[in-house]
Amino acid sequence: MISVVIPLYNKRGTVARAIQSVLGQSFRDFEIVIVNDGSTDNSVDEVEKISDPRIRLINQANAGVSTARNRGIQEARGEYVALLDADDEWDSEYLTTQMRLAEAYPQCDVFAVNYQFSDANGKITDTIIRNLPFTSEHGVLSNYFEVASTSHPPMWTSAVMARKKAFQEIGGFPVGIKSGEDLLTWARLACRFKIAYSRKVCATFNVEGYDVKEKPKRIPAEIDVVGEELERIARDYNPRGINRYISHWHKMRSSIYLRLNMRKQSIKEALTGLRFQPTNYKLMAFIALNLIPSKLRPF
Repeated sequence: MISVVIPLYNKRGTVARAIQSVLGQSFRDFEIVIVNDGSTDNSVDEVEKISDPRIRLINQANAGVSTARNRGIQEARGEYVALLDADDEWDSEYLTTQMRLAEAYPQCDVFAVNYQFSDANGKITDTIIRNLPFTSEHGVLSNYFEVASTSHPPMWTSAVMARKKAFQEIGGFPVGIKSGEDLLTWARLACRFKIAYSRKVCATFNVEGYDVKEKPKRIPAEIDVVGEELERIARDYNPRGINRYISHWHKMRSSIYLRLNMRKQSIKEALTGLRFQPTNYKLMAFIALNLIPSKLRPF
């Protein structure tokens, strides 16, 4: 059985769609564990309108998405846990595709499929996934950090399934991190377990309300727990491509600081990233952009 874990916080307008995308799966041996993380917008009412004995609703005080996911994993009765955010959705072959990966690659404990983006207008955009170590439809993702640092994330929350014991071994999702908690979770899984990956697009990432051109709504955490943990992974496991991935992480932080006009912090992040990948030319460009007047910048 697969336990589908859905964390829920104020997703009244989308949670029913997410649940229906699970109920419409061609693979039928599943349960749905919905963890209501203190919603205040009648999201629970939308869940309770759907009658199916495979749905379990767990209520808890608001504690954040990582705590909600961890609670769902803890309550899961299946050998496998598939994650689905309450504003995303699957096509009908999603769970079948994941189980076929599990059957084809019994040496793997983590399974991921490709996905697509959908914006507020319903426009669909494909992911860009580079440097996969195989040319067939599916295979073992043996170079996760190389792929992740040169592509859209090959592992994304609503397109990942793993054995429950794998999530438990890494301690679940890190609590207390507001940005990058999912990326750190995939990194922890990737350095300990083998990953099977399918190129087949089976999930939709609804990115309504997100515009890369807008100023970021959140300042990066002053204490970079994710960066520190990635460095620890590099020391303890030294997986292929980890230095480039760490540089990629600092590039993302530097970019946010740059768009917020926080020059000192942006330059600091860029210099840290260059320490791990001296040829990261985008970081060099970020430094240059921080040194010119704001009115002369292209954004």
